[in-house]
Amino acid sequence: MAKETSRTPSKYPATLAIDYPDRPLNRLTTFFRMFTLIPIAIILALVSGAVFGSRMHNWYGLFAAGGILFLATLLMILFRQKYPRWWFDWNIALVKFSTRVGAYIGLLTDVYPSTDEEQSVHIEIPYPDVPKDLNRWLPLGKWLFALPHYLILAVLTVGAIVCVVIAWFAILFTGRYPRGLFDFVVGVGRWGLRVGAYAFLLTTDRYPLFSLD
Repeated sequence: MAKETSRTPSKYPATLAIDYPDRPLNRLTTFFRMFTLIPIAIILALVSGAVFGSRMHNWYGLFAAGGILFLATLLMILFRQKYPRWWFDWNIALVKFSTRVGAYIGLLTDVYPSTDEEQSVHIEIPYPDVPKDLNRWLPLGKWLFALPHYLILAVLTVGAIVCVVIAWFAILFTGRYPRGLFDFVVGVGRWGLRVGAYAFLLTTDRYPLFSLD
């Protein structure tokens, strides 16, 4: 029997689907989720560019690397009309990893996030043919053009947090994540993914949809 999923329409070049856990979720790990996520959250912080350091005798140690390759990609598209494939692969892998961690934090799954396996989170973002698919000048303004989305997503994110809190209680008492709340939280995530693909990953010039679907 195929798993029930919540999916993005394929017409936009950035899709997110998360398998709905149509089964009793682990109540113990749900209760202690803020503690169980700490190890994987530290790993995500390290690869996404967070900085950890200590100052000793004017020495400062940095123990982090990575993050989304945005500015370098912008410059390559602008001056070379090229998106290096390994830069693209890194960006997409980081987005997938962070989304798996986000799904775990949001109680959408009780399976501990993998650093490389897809698990229940499915993201598809096609590699762009830059000369054909992307306007070399548009990346200079995409972050600004997406401003309406930032404002709406800020409100939706607050709503998603409220849904997660309600779902936390629901899982503790019933073992289930209410489907309506699940779809809303996933919808906010896919809206954010489309905005990210447009404004920061720079993989598409198509303006993001104002939709949770």
